[in-house]
Amino acid sequence: MDSGPPLPVWRQPRARLWALAGVVTLGFLVALEIAAHHYGLPGPMASQAKEVVVAPKSGFLLYSGMALMMLVLTWRQRFIAVAAAIGIDVVFLVVRWAAGIEVTDGHPFGNGALWVLLGVAVIAVTRRTGSERALLLKGVGLGLLLVAGRKTGDTWLLITSKSRPMVLDQYVAVADHALGNPSWLVGRLVTATGPIGFNFLDIVYGQLAVAAVLVALYQLRNVAVERRFPVHHLVRTFLVIGLLGPAIYMIFPVVGPLYAYGTGTEHWASVTLWWSDTSSSAHWSMGDLWPVTPPPVDAPHSMPFDGITPRNCMPSLHTAWATAIFIHSRKGPKFLRYAGTFWLIATLTATLGFGYHYGADLLAGVVFTLTIEAALRSFDRGWDRSGLRLVAYGTAVFAALLLSYRYLPLEMARLPWVAGPLLVLAMASVIYGYVRTTSRWESATSPARDPETHPETV
Repeated sequence: MDSGPPLPVWRQPRARLWALAGVVTLGFLVALEIAAHHYGLPGPMASQAKEVVVAPKSGFLLYSGMALMMLVLTWRQRFIAVAAAIGIDVVFLVVRWAAGIEVTDGHPFGNGALWVLLGVAVIAVTRRTGSERALLLKGVGLGLLLVAGRKTGDTWLLITSKSRPMVLDQYVAVADHALGNPSWLVGRLVTATGPIGFNFLDIVYGQLAVAAVLVALYQLRNVAVERRFPVHHLVRTFLVIGLLGPAIYMIFPVVGPLYAYGTGTEHWASVTLWWSDTSSSAHWSMGDLWPVTPPPVDAPHSMPFDGITPRNCMPSLHTAWATAIFIHSRKGPKFLRYAGTFWLIATLTATLGFGYHYGADLLAGVVFTLTIEAALRSFDRGWDRSGLRLVAYGTAVFAALLLSYRYLPLEMARLPWVAGPLLVLAMASVIYGYVRTTSRWESATSPARDPETHPETV
């Protein structure tokens, strides 16, 4: 029986979903821009627009975004794009040198990559039609979203510091006694390694987005040939983590042990090679305790903190993103699997060892990622019972962790041999549930698609 001609691209359900996502994202960026200006801060859209001309904050990130976009191009087009980006950057370098402009903040390169991204978008709109236009715009969108995610995150963190004057670090620090105060332990180990250990971990910690791009490039390597994206890939998970995670910061504001129980970035001033801001925040802290002396087990209270330090600890999004990289690298070649494992271990070490996070933050970050990953894969499969059950369980465990940190920290600290294993067991149960459920999905003979191997129609 003839089912009639295929629907136009704009009438296909997935195309409509992409359009809706685009509208929601644009609305969120506009709202964030307005909120940033209300607090006297630069908004993400204004900051990104400036980088068309001024030195970008992260040239590596811009080139990573361009690399994602180039997945939809042919090899000839990729060579042209790279040559154009490098050529534009050389022109900017020459102009800045001739004008005596010194780059003191950010990188002297990256403008070319942004120009190429915008140029491909213009070509898609003016010179392409139908599915080819949609594919190019989707590639540009992924590249720009990677960059915009960084800008949005920076702005959001500044807003958390302005809008949440009180922080809940005492609650998490007391609860962390149940886990053996891992930030204090790893902090002493990193301090003992001196400049070599610190700066090595700092490179790994700071270039997490680049690691994500490497995994995404492998997952999306066939897009140019097949002219379509796979349904599920790392970039989707990364973006959803970045969208949902900061909302928890507003609910559970925490600055981290380096600030709440230490001297702030001043602690690392003698070993860092490239940090420009190593100021002290000791006058806001509970004392110079981190990483030598664990905090006392007293009744916790919310405490005021400065209007600069981001309240970005609960959950640990660096842990969440590193976990996502680890998960998505499992189906790659041996080198990629080793790299994903290394990045996860190094990131966990850095988040604790730098004093940015408590152990409780990391547990929440792992559960947060697995729940999001399960939700995305369940959505692709059509929300069957196993997927709904897994997402509901992960959400319940995540909520239980946050509630226990907030309302049961003293009980947890006084019974560490009970509370500690229970916290770890809760996280392990989500890991087990995720592995067990997704393994069944992948081995099932039902018509449901494996979202990582079956491509979508653009």
